Amino acid sequence: MFQKLKEELDSIMDRDPAARSRLEVYFLYSGFRAVRAYRRANWCYRHNLKFIARWISQHARHKTGIEIHPGATIGKGLFIDHGMGVVIGETAEIGDYCTLYQGVTLGGTGKDHGKRHPTLGNNVMVGAGAKVLGPFRVGDNARVAAGAVVLSEVPENATAVGVPAKIVRVNGAKVYNLDQIHMTDPVAQELTRLQSELAQLRQKLLSRDGASAAPLPRAGDTSPDPVSAQAR
Repeated sequence: MFQKLKEELDSIMDRDPAARSRLEVYFLYSGFRAVRAYRRANWCYRHNLKFIARWISQHARHKTGIEIHPGATIGKGLFIDHGMGVVIGETAEIGDYCTLYQGVTLGGTGKDHGKRHPTLGNNVMVGAGAKVLGPFRVGDNARVAAGAVVLSEVPENATAVGVPAKIVRVNGAKVYNLDQIHMTDPVAQELTRLQSELAQLRQKLLSRDGASAAPLPRAGDTSPDPVSAQAR
């Protein structure tokens, strides 16, 4: 028992540069406390003490802000960093030495029965605010970027980015060129397209009526629209 506890503490010490001592992790890390509470709740759940299991789970949620269903399957060395807002569903499975950051959801889509939550392999990292939704597998050593919404399987050693998530790297090699910094604004693009289409329609109307082409009114211009005036 104490050896397992030491391994859990050491795994967090190895992955968190801010951790200064095992004592600090044991007493002050909400993610560690939530996982320890899950271990007790899961024991009760497996021994058909489901009410007590849920009570432990909800008490831990109130104390830590992390909700782990006691029916979930979690391997050794899970590190939930900061942790506020993390939700792990009933049929979720998490391998060994995975890392979850704040705001992560391992949830379902509401359409599946039975196994409805994701399975994470070993050494998986899921970034802050990411949502992994559905009964599929995220392979060993995979990385899910912050804010990503993963709706389908992620292969081993891959990196998933975006909404919905796309695989951008496998084994360190680029497979999809997704630039999340210099992306164009889709709303601005659509407004530009509509403005161009409006100008073409205006030109056709003016040409049909034999009027000279008039420039588009500027923002704040209160002068009468020649096309509207002719229509009246």
